[in-house]
Amino acid sequence: MFTKEYWMSSVSKLKSTKYLTIMALTIALRCVIGNLYIPVSENLHLSVTFLIVAVEAIIVGPVAGMVCGAVADIVGFMLVPAGTFFPGYTLTAMAGDLTYALFLYRQKITLPRIIGAKLVTNYIVNVLMGSLWSSILYSKGYYYYFTKSLVKNTLYLPFQIVMLVVVLKAVMPILRKRRLVE
Repeated sequence: MFTKEYWMSSVSKLKSTKYLTIMALTIALRCVIGNLYIPVSENLHLSVTFLIVAVEAIIVGPVAGMVCGAVADIVGFMLVPAGTFFPGYTLTAMAGDLTYALFLYRQKITLPRIIGAKLVTNYIVNVLMGSLWSSILYSKGYYYYFTKSLVKNTLYLPFQIVMLVVVLKAVMPILRKRRLVE
């Protein structure tokens, strides 16, 4: 992860028709599945979009993944404009892709890596960043959104880890066979 080759490998995906097609498909999936969720409260819901984001990050890496995150957020908002467009949420989508890629791209997929990716995504990206954006956009203070998001992300975390383990266990042999991962 700390080598130029690691990052250039991800950049090269942006020049490949094969990977651009995969990126377009994952963006489309994110837009569709992102609109299938269970609402918890104002600006807080349960979704399985993180599964697509994780698989995408494993395939395309941090740079191409962040591009996918930005495009998926903007296109998703254009297709189904819910609330106000806010660039902070685009940064959050990019940060989620970056986090999954740093833990899982060109790495052996292990339970500690999956747990690490989910901990950082849930608590840094979703709770800290998401609460900041909500407090900027809506009428209540940061700690109000922080508390709600912290509870939701803590309760949902074990289920997300189990879902991610199951999905990656099923998908990784296919990705290896298709030579989409190293």
